[in-house]
Amino acid sequence: MIDKFRAKFVEESLDNVHDLEEALLLLENDRSDKEIIERIFRAMHSLKGGGAMFGFNDLSEFTHHLETVFDWVRNGKLVISDEIISVTFNAIDQIKHFLEVGDLTDEAEKKELAEFTQKIQSLVSEKQEAKKEDQPSSVTEVKVEQDDSKTYLISFRPHTNILQNGTNPLFLLDDLHALGKAIVLGNKDKVPELSVLNPHECFVTWDIVLNTTEPLNEIQDVFIFVEDECDLDITEIFSGNIIDNPLFDALFDKCKNGEEKLTAELLKGVAWSGAEKKVVEKKKTQLKEHKISSIRVASTKIDELVNLVSELVTIQAQLNLYAENSGEPKVLALSESIQKLTRQLRDNAFEISLIPIQNDLMRFQRLVRDLSKELNKDIDFIIEGGDIELDKNIIEHLTDPLLHMIRNCVDHAIEMPDDRIKKGKNPKGTIIFKAYYEGASVIIKIIDDGKGIDPDFILKKAISKGLVDEGVELTKKEILDLVFMSGFSTKDNVSDLSGRGVGMDVVKRKIGEIRGEVSIDSEIDKGTTVTMELPLTLSIIDGLLVTVSGSQYVIPISAIEKIFPLEIEDRKNIFNDVITFDNEQFPIINLRNIFNEPLEEIKQHIILVKFEDKKVGLVVDEVIGEYQTVVKPFGRLLKDQEVISGASIMGDGTISMVIDTNRLVHFHGNQKLHK
Repeated sequence: MIDKFRAKFVEESLDNVHDLEEALLLLENDRSDKEIIERIFRAMHSLKGGGAMFGFNDLSEFTHHLETVFDWVRNGKLVISDEIISVTFNAIDQIKHFLEVGDLTDEAEKKELAEFTQKIQSLVSEKQEAKKEDQPSSVTEVKVEQDDSKTYLISFRPHTNILQNGTNPLFLLDDLHALGKAIVLGNKDKVPELSVLNPHECFVTWDIVLNTTEPLNEIQDVFIFVEDECDLDITEIFSGNIIDNPLFDALFDKCKNGEEKLTAELLKGVAWSGAEKKVVEKKKTQLKEHKISSIRVASTKIDELVNLVSELVTIQAQLNLYAENSGEPKVLALSESIQKLTRQLRDNAFEISLIPIQNDLMRFQRLVRDLSKELNKDIDFIIEGGDIELDKNIIEHLTDPLLHMIRNCVDHAIEMPDDRIKKGKNPKGTIIFKAYYEGASVIIKIIDDGKGIDPDFILKKAISKGLVDEGVELTKKEILDLVFMSGFSTKDNVSDLSGRGVGMDVVKRKIGEIRGEVSIDSEIDKGTTVTMELPLTLSIIDGLLVTVSGSQYVIPISAIEKIFPLEIEDRKNIFNDVITFDNEQFPIINLRNIFNEPLEEIKQHIILVKFEDKKVGLVVDEVIGEYQTVVKPFGRLLKDQEVISGASIMGDGTISMVIDTNRLVHFHGNQKLHK
């Protein structure tokens, strides 16, 4: 059971680390933003508290030192510097290592950790003397001032077994100090004789007087991980600061000597000279009401849910067929109701499986930051459309290609600052990650303003490698697409191509595995744009069932604009595979030609589909109707089909091929589009 909770902690901590890393990147651009600093502090606080509870003692102690640095920052005692930013990024990597391996056992790693911890401590140790000098020389000199702070009395009574889960109560006291000014009184009356003392049990209790401007819930959050392992009482004493009152020092000395007992009533008697004495009713801590707005579910459960819904869609198609054949009104009504519920369940299941691209963009931001500093380049990484959602399986396949392309942008495409100035450019380079919806697809663009790709060089290199015949005439797009050919480029000529040739065949293959398309466009000294078109999901689509020469095919409805009947006499309007309908001309592709079927003089239909910013007509024999279609991927032998993205089992048990309209037009219609 403990392993299960430990794994849960690691999973949640990785979210905290992700949030910490994202906030730190924001802080690097706006170093005075207090909200970001508080966000970083809270993430570190959660990591520290949870780490001690679940046995990550090294993590808890290490994060404690890092938390101290940002406590100084948020209290205005320390200014964010390049050194603090860099040290914190390195600390994040160390925290990730702790979450992966737990407490360190290797002596070399322990030594490195000690040196790193000392480096973190040095960030604040240099300020210690200045801190002491800032304190008033005599408490009697403190003047009565109104402020927005409040003074609380906190009674902290840990249970004796609190140490057994790794919790260090002293860290909690440090956290209270971080909230404001705190005076702590330890109570050792219950500590047994040394001969019977169990070092694994806690017998000390504490009373803390805290003056802070933070709200009550911030104090409660300090103890959030030990609510069930202690008796806690928080009482508001005074709307203001009584700790700096000269009367308080004398009173606290009596409490330390045992002459008085530190209570709320005793402290309420301490007031500023001339100030109105306020009696505040005792406020006991209450457990906060937690409203669960989201839950964490294993990805395997989501995959299983989607698979079950996919099977349900197939069974629903069989039920529809049976209902139509039976003709019974009750069966037809029941089938329609179940179909509506199945559609809602399908949509809901796929919404669950969609996650924002933003969740995966942090590693790209970190890559750009670290690599640009290593190469002495100044680069802005701009994200547009990070809230766009994609199937998690698509994102998993997309990560490596994106990392490869962004790394090439930083390493090879963006010039050195001096070179950019000579070209009349801003010395700071720019890489833009842009995502947006287009029909049933998501378009992702990686745009840089670097040196671009020289088409003439690419063509010459392709000819020298025997990939293209000498004298061949190719469009600029066709030339740039050569970088996706296997074996086109080697590491020796990576800089000549802005790094685009290396591994781009792998990028194209990876994108193709998720039924996506990738293309490239570039202008010398202006930059390069890599465009990827991806499906929203891989499993279920709303499709239009059509026939071509007796065989059934499915066309995604999201790609369809209009459907026209094509009468036999209408064929006279076709010239050079271009037809005119409603005073509009567009190219057509007859699917009988694509599937090597004989042409016949019969009535057909034209399905107008979208391709990029154009429209293309697909000629089919018959339109049967709309179907929810479960797309099953092909096996290894058929996965390289150019125009078929998968297959679907219909309600009667027959197989229908699913047409990828983008690939169809790309492989067989581009020449018509450019006429």
